[in-house]
Parts: sequence; structure tokens; C-alpha cells
Amino acid sequence: MVEHIFIRPQPGGPQMPLPRVEVVAGAGIQGDRYFGAQDEPGQNITFIEAEEIERFARVNGLSLPASATGRNVITRGVRLNDLVGRSFRVGGLSFRGIELCEPCLTLGEALATADLSPAQVVRQWVGRAGLRADALTSGELTVGSSFDVGA
Repeated sequence: MVEHIFIRPQPGGPQMPLPRVEVVAGAGIQGDRYFGAQDEPGQNITFIEAEEIERFARVNGLSLPASATGRNVITRGVRLNDLVGRSFRVGGLSFRGIELCEPCLTLGEALATADLSPAQVVRQWVGRAGLRADALTSGELTVGSSFDVGA
């Protein structure tokens, strides 16, 4: 299920929570800084599991907002790593999982604390930081949408 949706209109700007977004096949989320970008594979949209955000917060004694990782869509109840190389549906939209959205220094710096260096943060997120995907169809994606991983 989709728990949260975020866009970041400007690089380095704040994440904006939205109840629904318009997704365009091959281009991504309208209004997001990566809309239409083709610099990297799976740049249309990023997903991350709420369970992984909660795990990181619990292990490190932190309180994190859902937007902390900078990913577009926060999910619950679906194992995103299993969707690499596969097509799946969210609500009425089709996506293709391209690759894991491995952590970078930007994520490490965003979640670092006095007791947790950026490098330590990155190490804790390897293999857990989400999924990069391409939008195969256009339409509206809403909070509460269900996943169909058999698509």
C-alpha cells in the first residue's frame, strides 16, 4: 500500500507531501525535480518501504519523518527489492522496477547525527534504501493505492 507520496520541486529543497500526484509514462511525477530526466536508469520514481525507515529509526534511537530518505513513495507491506526487473501495478498504474535505489552521501549526510557518521548511515541503508522504477502508464497515483506485484 502507498502510505505517503512526496515530490521535491527544487533540487535541495524540501519534500512536499501530497495526497495524489500525476504520473506520466516515461517521465515520472509532474512537479518533481526529476520529471522528464533521463540521466540515470529508473529516474521516473523512487519507492521505499516504511518498515525500513522505521527499522533505521529504531536501531539508532531516532525519530524520523516519512520524508527523511527523499524517496517519492513510501510503501507498506511490499518487499520492493523483489521488484527489480519486474513489472508491477500500483493503483491503476504500471511500473517497471529498474534497480535498487542504493544510498548515497546525500542520504548519509541528511540522516547523520553526532553519534552516527554519514558513512555509517550509508552502510546501514545498503540493500534497504528503496527501488528506482520507470512509469509504464500515465495517470493519478494516490495515497492508499494497493500494489499488485503479479502484474
